[in-house]
This record gives sequence, C-alpha cells and structure tokens, in this order.
Amino acid sequence: MNDIEVELRQVSASTSETNVRGHHVLIDRPLEKGGADQGPMGGELFLAAIGGCFMSNLLAAITARRMDIFDISTRVTGTLAEAPPRFTSVEVLVSANGLADQLERVVEIADKGCIMMNTLRGRLEVRIRIANQLTAPSR
Repeated sequence: MNDIEVELRQVSASTSETNVRGHHVLIDRPLEKGGADQGPMGGELFLAAIGGCFMSNLLAAITARRMDIFDISTRVTGTLAEAPPRFTSVEVLVSANGLADQLERVVEIADKGCIMMNTLRGRLEVRIRIANQLTAPSR
C-alpha cells in the first residue's frame, strides 16, 4: 500500500511547521483568531490542496495531449458552516484561454485523476465550473 506522509512540529504558541518532501510550510491562525499569522490556516491549506491537486492533474492532461490551452488559473472557494466549523461545499472555478471543448475534456480528466477530488466525492459537495474566457471551436 502506498502512503503519503507529512510531519508537523510546533514552532510557537500558535504556529506549526510541516515538512513535505523537503518543503517547509508554516500553518497558523490569523491574528483575530489568536494566532501569529505566520502562515495559512489548515482550512486554507485544505482548499489549496484541492486546487493544487486538481491543477497539477489538469496541467498534466493538457501537456500529455499537446492542447492549445493557456493562461490557466483555478480559484477554490469553500463555504463554511458555523457549528461545528466545517466546509459544507467547495467550488473550483477554472479559467483559461483556448478551445472550450478541449478544456471541458481535460477538466473531466483532471477531476477523475485528482486524489483530493476522489477522496471528497460523495462526502462533500464539490462543483467544478469553467469561466467563459474560452473561444468556441472553429467550424
């Protein structure tokens, strides 16, 4: 069985540091929540993990198919419930330039190949939308 492991250690009263394959990331709370604001909160990293996983699969699918899709960006928005604090839904908004039908195809491939999306599917409402920055296929 393959495992992914990260380590965390306390570095201050509210800050921890994670070590992921030699990359160091500080995790903290904002000042208004009693933290030192030395890094993003865990929930923000959760959203970044969704976006990063999806985006890496999207870029790999575009590169493997030599598609003319460029200026790609993804915005991930989580909707919070108050008690207990948790995400009730997540939206992934993909923006790019290129052919709309090509992007739709690789977005579907990225969705199916992303560890985060596969883990969340059926457990949390996750929507993927494509922004209208694309050109229609030429006929």
